Amino acid sequence: MTPHNTPEAPEAPLIRTLTPEDIPDWLRALNTGFLRPPAVSKEETEARGAGLVLPRTQGAYDGNRCVATFRSFPQQLTVVGGATVPADAISSVTVSPTHRRRGLLTRMMETDLAAARARGEVVATLIAAEYPIYGRYGFGPVTTTTEWTVDVARTGLDPRWAGPADGGRVDLVDADDVRRAGPALHDRFRRDRPGAISRDDRWWQIGTGVLRLSADPWKEPFYAQYRSASGEIEGLVSYESDDNWDDSNQPQNTATVNWLLAVTPAAERALWQYLCSIDWITRVRTGRRAPDDLLPQFLPDPRAARITTQSDWLWVRILDVERALEARTYAAAGTLVLEVTDESGPDGGRYLLRAAADGTATCARTTEDAQLTLSIADLATLWLGDDSAERLVALGRVRERQEGAASIADALLRTSRRPWCPDIF
Repeated sequence: MTPHNTPEAPEAPLIRTLTPEDIPDWLRALNTGFLRPPAVSKEETEARGAGLVLPRTQGAYDGNRCVATFRSFPQQLTVVGGATVPADAISSVTVSPTHRRRGLLTRMMETDLAAARARGEVVATLIAAEYPIYGRYGFGPVTTTTEWTVDVARTGLDPRWAGPADGGRVDLVDADDVRRAGPALHDRFRRDRPGAISRDDRWWQIGTGVLRLSADPWKEPFYAQYRSASGEIEGLVSYESDDNWDDSNQPQNTATVNWLLAVTPAAERALWQYLCSIDWITRVRTGRRAPDDLLPQFLPDPRAARITTQSDWLWVRILDVERALEARTYAAAGTLVLEVTDESGPDGGRYLLRAAADGTATCARTTEDAQLTLSIADLATLWLGDDSAERLVALGRVRERQEGAASIADALLRTSRRPWCPDIF
């Protein structure tokens, strides 16, 4: 018999960090993974390439062709109590459809997380396009995002609204004004909201059209700001409108909010009422908001705000359990011994958390008996206060080793306002 020829297994793609010359092909692979037209113009290459931290940007190469992409960059994440921790922000993760199921993402993720630990970053963060992917690397969802569509006619708001009754005012402003006032306003906001992340100057340039990342035509949005009675800027909003008329020649336009940033309830109320009072606007789409946003209760008829999207949003992978638990504040005094499992990393072990009456805490490895056993991913889910340990026990994801331990965890960890990340990256 003639032996069959067995084809040799293909050589594993080489994974390496990028050089400037690699950027065009890397962007082509990125576009391919996200099902965008793969061709990349010179202008797009320059604009998007300038945002890459090349020593933290990986590509997998089959021969000379990039077939998988991965990048990270430095970020600050706000925790409960207002402190921030250094984060390894992960983005642009793709594997070309010809090279799936070969472990490329796992290799790139392991390389990146090891480097993040070596740099002393406390957590890694990402926005998950698909839910099942990142739990295997120890990530857990820590915030939820909600979008409402407001039926303006049903709100019960006075359509003749002429401005806030608190002595403040709402004014239209230009992109230059947003770039001047926005960074400081956002810094005030993010210091007071667990789950919020830092924005650099590049974010404001992209959001106001100075920096364009694609060849698509730029559509200038409208910008409005709220000033308090003392003259202080306390809110900004960016929004767009369509141009839709029904068969009876009546306007049925929708205002779509790109982002709305407010540091006081008065500013938030005024900006939403402004949006709902614009002539010809019959619907307002709120964009990404916190799941416990105040908007519906600002309306005389809260049912006028209908939830149209609700989903997990920011995911976190804890890289340093002690520093993560010590960085945040606590609602009550107490102690808790956690048995943390970490199948994909070195962060498992038993930890003793001691929270003091002033909200501060210490955390250290211990040999004491565990009260609660949970994965590193479920610890992340509880860390910013958005989920309940008792709920995770009921789901079978967390195990009580001592009766009442889940109740103790909730008393320590849960927050009065839910964490929120308004950004995508």
